[in-house]
Amino acid sequence: MKTRADGVQLIVRGLSARATVGIIICGNLRFPCALGWSGRSTNKREGDGATPVGAFMLREAFYRADRLARPRSHLPLTPLRMADGWCDDPPDRNYNRQVCHPYLASAEYLWRNDHLYDVIVVMSHNQCPCIRGRGSAIFMHVAMPGITPTAGCVALRLPHLLRLLERISGRSVLRITA
Repeated sequence: MKTRADGVQLIVRGLSARATVGIIICGNLRFPCALGWSGRSTNKREGDGATPVGAFMLREAFYRADRLARPRSHLPLTPLRMADGWCDDPPDRNYNRQVCHPYLASAEYLWRNDHLYDVIVVMSHNQCPCIRGRGSAIFMHVAMPGITPTAGCVALRLPHLLRLLERISGRSVLRITA
C-alpha cells in the first residue's frame, strides 16, 4: 500500500460541545479517539484537562522498543528510554520540553507501566513560542481501554494510532475543531 505522507491532514471532531470522545479523520480513515476530561478548549491552561483547539504540526514520535517493533512512519521516530520525561512545571526553563529523569522540577515520566505511551506523537501545541502555563505534554498516544478521557491529549487504540503513523510526516497537521 503506497501512501503519500507530505501534508496529510488529520481532523479531530468531538461528538458534542463538551465531548470527551471524538472522531479522528485522515483521508478515508475514521477512528474513535479520546479527548480531555473537560472537553476541548480554545484557551488551554496547564492542568485544566482540556484538549486544545487549533491546528498543530506533528513533530516527532517515540515508541517503547521493549513492547513493539519499530513502527512505520515518516516522522522522526525514537525509542523511549526509562529516564525520558516531559517537563510540566510552568516556571521551569524546560517547560513543555523533553527532559531526563531524575529531574528537579515536575516532569511526567514517558516510560510508563501502563501502555498509554507505548507510542507517542508530539504535537506542536504551545511550542513556538512556549508560553508558561498554557499547557504541556500534549500528545497523540494510546488510549485506555474503553477510550476513556485523557488529561488533554488525543488518544487512539494502538492499531489505529499505528495506521495513522504510517501516513503522517513532519508536514502533517492535526486540526482539532471546537
